[in-house]
Amino acid sequence: MENFTNETIDTASLPRFEDVELTPLQPSYINVIRLNIGITFGIIAIVCGAGFYFIEELQPYWLPVAIAYVAILLLTIIIATVRFRNSGFAFRKHDVIYRNGAIALTTTIIPYNRVQHVAIEEGWLSRKLGLAEVDIFTAGGQKSDIQIPGIEKGQAERIKQLLMGKILKEEADEQ
Repeated sequence: MENFTNETIDTASLPRFEDVELTPLQPSYINVIRLNIGITFGIIAIVCGAGFYFIEELQPYWLPVAIAYVAILLLTIIIATVRFRNSGFAFRKHDVIYRNGAIALTTTIIPYNRVQHVAIEEGWLSRKLGLAEVDIFTAGGQKSDIQIPGIEKGQAERIKQLLMGKILKEEADEQ
């Protein structure tokens, strides 16, 4: 019978994920973000314009609404740009790291042995720009745990193959 031990781990000596150099998203992905913002705010502008045109009671408020609209649009563009610049990913020997955020940074690290499924998604503009999104799923969830957008399509395919190879290797090791 073995003696049970439960040694303390020196957390200061653990490897720091913050030191990992992350791969940024493809620069052309910012165009996808900007188009999405443009479409959303364009629809809002059309609806508001129609409201001010057809509802006379609203007409005195067009200037404050227009100022608020422009302020929110500019804030949205700034936050989206900062989030884009802060986003990055890395594939290490045992795990995948994804960082994103504008106001608060979120870093997600998933060990390969937790990955259950990998999917690649392409929107119509992303497809035209040769970009894709890699969705990484772990057990127990209906949605992906990590969504890495703005990856060159060929690189996304290679990432999927890497992760699927890790999944198959884990399954073979368990048997």
